[in-house]
Amino acid sequence: MDLRHEPLRWHPTPDPSPAGWPPPPPGDAGPTVPGWLEERLFDQRIVMLRGPLTGQSATGVAAALLTLDATGPAPVQVHMASSGGELGAALSIVDVIDAMTAPVHAVVTGEAGGAVLAVLAAARTRVAYRHARFRLAEPHAAGVTGTADEVAAAAGQHLRELEEVVLRLAGLTGQSRTRIEDDLAAGRSLTAAQARDYGLIDTVIGEDTDSA
Repeated sequence: MDLRHEPLRWHPTPDPSPAGWPPPPPGDAGPTVPGWLEERLFDQRIVMLRGPLTGQSATGVAAALLTLDATGPAPVQVHMASSGGELGAALSIVDVIDAMTAPVHAVVTGEAGGAVLAVLAAARTRVAYRHARFRLAEPHAAGVTGTADEVAAAAGQHLRELEEVVLRLAGLTGQSRTRIEDDLAAGRSLTAAQARDYGLIDTVIGEDTDSA
């Protein structure tokens, strides 16, 4: 039997979630923000990235960033509260940020992990609130249905994209590629202060500087 013509389904390894980090149900976009508030935030050049990152949510974030970039060169803030999502979705936002004229500043308000770290790394500056959390974990890909050749091609593309994220994180943090890969494989969790020391962010908002 020629397996190349048999429909297969590729299920990449799920993004592991330690205690305290349960992944939201599929399709759950996180807490709903009233439309009037989103408009006010948009007027202040603030874009929200919250809940699991999917192709659909990434399209909305990318559209908002492109719109704000077209209105002028003033900085844009991306407020993040997402434990992860699809790698392809994250990279679509990264491509937009890389192409923008207006600088993008990331603000981690709750949590950032998995594929969302690629978006974090693409920002010009990165800050987080004191109680924000970070989780270094291998970004996962959406399941692919098709022939054996199609599934193999998708798996190869995912590995190339994952390598791109590893190199970007290594360049940002100054950590070695091997350490980044090991920490992603282990699903290492970091506090805001630890993320700053690791090199993921520049500043912790509200940190007590008197004790420094």
